[in-house]
Amino acid sequence: MTGIISSGEKRLVVVSGRAYPELAEAVAKELKTELLPTTAYDFANGEIYVRFNESVRGADAFVIQSYTQDLNKWLVEQLIMVDALKRASAKRITVVAPSYPYARQDKKHQGREPISARLVADLFKTAGADRIMSVDLHASQSQGFFNGPLDHLYAMPVLVDYVKTRVGADKDKITVVSPDAGRVRVAEKWANRLGGCSLAFVHKTRDTTKPNHAVANRVVGEVEGKHCVLVDDMIDTGGTIAEAVKVLLASGAADVIVAATHGILSDPATQRLSECGAREVVVTNTLPIEGSKRFDKLTVLSIAPLLARAIKEVFDDGSVTSLFDGPVA
Repeated sequence: MTGIISSGEKRLVVVSGRAYPELAEAVAKELKTELLPTTAYDFANGEIYVRFNESVRGADAFVIQSYTQDLNKWLVEQLIMVDALKRASAKRITVVAPSYPYARQDKKHQGREPISARLVADLFKTAGADRIMSVDLHASQSQGFFNGPLDHLYAMPVLVDYVKTRVGADKDKITVVSPDAGRVRVAEKWANRLGGCSLAFVHKTRDTTKPNHAVANRVVGEVEGKHCVLVDDMIDTGGTIAEAVKVLLASGAADVIVAATHGILSDPATQRLSECGAREVVVTNTLPIEGSKRFDKLTVLSIAPLLARAIKEVFDDGSVTSLFDGPVA
C-alpha cells in the first residue's frame, strides 16, 4: 500500500491536507514513501468531506497541514482528518503543523480576550490527536497548552547554516539583532551559533489595539560597520522587520540579512521587504510562498528534511531532541 512504511509490526502513515501538499510530498520523499491516497472536497455550503482510501488500522499516522490563507478552513480540515483517523482505528495520531495556527494569541493582553492558541490545542486533543509537532512556536510556553507530547522543532540550524555562507566567519564583523526586546533570548542563541558574535536589539512600541502595528524607534547595541543578521520567528505584513532594517542602516550597519522561520508575507509584506534596504530575506517553507509574494532578494529554504527526521524519530520511539546540538530555545 502507498503512504505506509512498515517496521516490524509498526506502520507509518503520512497524510496531507490540501493547504500545502507540496511540503507534505517533500517530507514523504525524504521518508522514502508516498502520501496516503485521500479523498477531500468541499460541499456547496462550505462543509469539508474527507475519506482515506486505504486502511490505517493500527498505523502510526502523521497528519501534515500548513496554515496559509483561509487558515480557519485548513484548521477545520486537519481536525476532520484527525477525527477520521481516530474512527478508522489508527493507533497513534500526530498533528504536524509546521506553523502553529493562532500562535500569537498565546496570552491575554487585555481583559475579555481569548487565549486562542490554547483553544486550538484543546481542539486537536478532542479530535483525537495523541501528539503535536510544530516548528518555532511564537512562545515556547505554548507547549504546555496541549495535554500530551508536543515536539517543538527549531529551524535555527537550517537558517544558521545558510546565513554562515552569506556573512563569513569573522565574528567581529557580525551582529545578531532582535527586532524587539522580547526576542533577545533567541538572538542570543543565534549569536552563539555564529561563533559568539555581538548582540543588539531594536527598541519598538506596539499598539495592542491595532493588529500588525509597531514602530521601530532606535537600536540598542553596536551595529556600525557590522553585517547585521536580523532574526525573528515570523514575518507577516513585514512592517516591524522593514522598519528595523531601516533603523539599522541609519545607525551605520554595513548591511542587513533578515532570517525568519515562517514567511507569512501578508500584503504589503513583499513591497515593504523588497524596498527596505535588506541585502537578503531568508525564510523556510513552513508556509507556501506563491510567485506573487516572491522577490529578487528572497531566499526560501526547505524545512522538509527536518520534519522528516523528526517524524522518523517519533515513529522509531527515538529522541527528537537529538536532532539539535543542545537546547536552542
